[in-house]
Amino acid sequence: MQINLITGISGSGKSVALRAFEDAGFDCVDNLPVSLLESLVGNLEKEGSKQLAVAIDARRGESISELPKILENLRSQHELRVIFLSADTNSLVQRFSETRRRHPLSGSSKAFDSATLIEAIDRERALLEPLRSQAHCIDTSNIPAHALRSWIYDLVKDKSLGLNVVFQSFGFKKGVPSEADLVFDVRCLPNPHYDKILKPLTGHDQAVKEFLEHIPEVVSMEKDIIQFIEKWLPHYIADGRSYLTVAIGCTGGQHRSVYLVTRLMKHFQNQKALSDLQISFLSRHRELDSIPVKAA
Repeated sequence: MQINLITGISGSGKSVALRAFEDAGFDCVDNLPVSLLESLVGNLEKEGSKQLAVAIDARRGESISELPKILENLRSQHELRVIFLSADTNSLVQRFSETRRRHPLSGSSKAFDSATLIEAIDRERALLEPLRSQAHCIDTSNIPAHALRSWIYDLVKDKSLGLNVVFQSFGFKKGVPSEADLVFDVRCLPNPHYDKILKPLTGHDQAVKEFLEHIPEVVSMEKDIIQFIEKWLPHYIADGRSYLTVAIGCTGGQHRSVYLVTRLMKHFQNQKALSDLQISFLSRHRELDSIPVKAA
């Protein structure tokens, strides 16, 4: 059975992620008690179910500490992926304030009391921290619901049981993605932003590509990043990693980082030796994915 466990900080988008799995045809269960996970999997397996998505959070308190051992048992029999959603505290406080909903770990009915809410968020982070190391982490601080759904759809299409490498562009103006394992700062490269013709474009546009690909420093940066990743990928695999997020950052996350992520994807997807090692590659563009798609 293909099992996707969705967990993470309340208010970070677990319901959005679960609905994306439901739309993709998965059997979905929300707010499942930890003690019932194995029996649920067993029952669905008898019924012939092949795809399951389950959301579990810290509202059950200390019982969440039992989850890593349960996941270890399930992983020996099934294809298991853990998705950990998080967001910075300011974003979470704003979301709870807007919805006026109570945090699951808050002892007060007034979840919009920021002092009480921050204490609940901190407690939840501490309870869930042991799950982060074995999870695919997504920081939703700066991405809207439609972008999160799109990223989940990409994961659903990914069938690899080996190492999942995510190349992600971002803008330093909005902070470094918290899920990043490797961060490459490309702000030292010439910036198309200062060209009035290229400024409104992105790294996906041909004019920007032609501008950047003829700059020696850009070519050199790309080669250096590729060499670094190729050298250390086997070590991350040997370390038992399931996920590796490589974040490429420029100032606004629109031109240089987008261009380089696209180039890295093209290079690594064409490496036959890596596909034999069961490494799959995904790309994300945090700032561009945050822009709503306009209706035609």
